[in-house]
Amino acid sequence: MMKPTSTKNTLPAICALNILALAACTQPLPQTMVTIADARNNPAQIIDTGEPGDTIGDILVFDQPLLDKDKKEIGNNSGTCIRTRVAVSFQCQWALTFANKIKNSGSILVAGREFDKGTSTVSIIGGTGNYVGISGEMETTNNNDGTFTQVLSYTIKP
Repeated sequence: MMKPTSTKNTLPAICALNILALAACTQPLPQTMVTIADARNNPAQIIDTGEPGDTIGDILVFDQPLLDKDKKEIGNNSGTCIRTRVAVSFQCQWALTFANKIKNSGSILVAGREFDKGTSTVSIIGGTGNYVGISGEMETTNNNDGTFTQVLSYTIKP
């Protein structure tokens, strides 16, 4: 004859599994957004802080139109960078600020090492408006035509 199993030990395990399953269901879904920083009409300006020419400590400032993937203006892309390795990279922080007229108003703040050539990956460090609770990363690529394609991969905690 089989001995009945006690629910005393299995009930906590079942509850724990249900809680884990519920937590997995409430995780924010990964999202992707493509934007274009348009520096063609408003290029970044260098503030030469040391010896003339490209030197460590030079500051790059910019405030440019932000476009969607269809090249329609949706806000602005503005920030600062400090030269950390001559002819190699800057350490940057900037905001993608979305116009209030679009459904996704607010801003996304990013920061990290921006390379002079190739694609750079920087951290999404925060947001405002519809982007409160955002985290993830952004890949930025110089298109060599005065524009930069920015691909954001992110989640937003509810």
